[in-house]
Amino acid sequence: MERRSALKNIGGLLLAPALTFPAMAAERKSVLRIAHLTDIHLKNKFDAPKRFERCLHHVQKQSPKVDLILNGGDVVFDMNKENLSTIDEQWKLMKGIMANECSIPVNYCLGNHDIWWNEDDKGQALYGKKYSMDQLKLTSPYYSISKNGWKIIVLDSVHLDIDNTWYIGKLGDEQFNWLEQELKSTAATTPVLVMSHIPILTATNLIEDNIVNRWTMYGGDMHTDTAKIINLFYRHPNVKLCLSGHIHLREKLVYNNVTYICDGAVSGAWWEGNRRETAPGYGLIDLYNDGSFEERYVNY
Repeated sequence: MERRSALKNIGGLLLAPALTFPAMAAERKSVLRIAHLTDIHLKNKFDAPKRFERCLHHVQKQSPKVDLILNGGDVVFDMNKENLSTIDEQWKLMKGIMANECSIPVNYCLGNHDIWWNEDDKGQALYGKKYSMDQLKLTSPYYSISKNGWKIIVLDSVHLDIDNTWYIGKLGDEQFNWLEQELKSTAATTPVLVMSHIPILTATNLIEDNIVNRWTMYGGDMHTDTAKIINLFYRHPNVKLCLSGHIHLREKLVYNNVTYICDGAVSGAWWEGNRRETAPGYGLIDLYNDGSFEERYVNY
């Protein structure tokens, strides 16, 4: 009797109307592959030009191919306190290599070493950020682009401190207001990637040598307006990823569902080997149509 009852129940299931399921979610698709190259510090020393060419060739051999390079600043070795002839030579070298060895579009942001703060030349029209902006054909040191369903926001994170002797990481009121409006005017369904030179948020200073029971975060190592920016991102959950350089160390941390990545340095320890445990390299990021991403650090 138990067997007969079980067969009857099975028959009922076989004859029952077909079960309906929700429509399958749209397939996740990669829409943009980015190489994040930062802190190149190019100069005609340490065999840096050939090494940088090797890096560019490595990027261009990636499969699937890279669609866009984001250059995170410190493009040339150092414009601080240099004379104009030295600066001209470094930029001529950079532009020549990019023209001859790179076929991928590039978007740039400015690093602290791309700003001319030589007090002896303060009266020059190209003083400050103007020289590098002209070389990179930038009309503003901060801007946004939209590409393949993502918005990419490039920030200007380097400013002179109040005593005008050194730099500090921040946006300033004008740029912060611009960023706030940029996020407000972006559809909530559009994922956002932010690039700055100085990290908005970092834990890398916690591993500096000779620190005992006390850590100091200098204003030139991380944004001084971190809390304000993080609060803004909290109100716009479509901000997914923040890329930075400056520290020359590879780091990845997540806070409030935003991933903050410092992608080491193309130059490593300024072309003299590894910076601590981080070898010379670049970030490789795949952006997807659903707002997700995958990333890794590549030693070239």
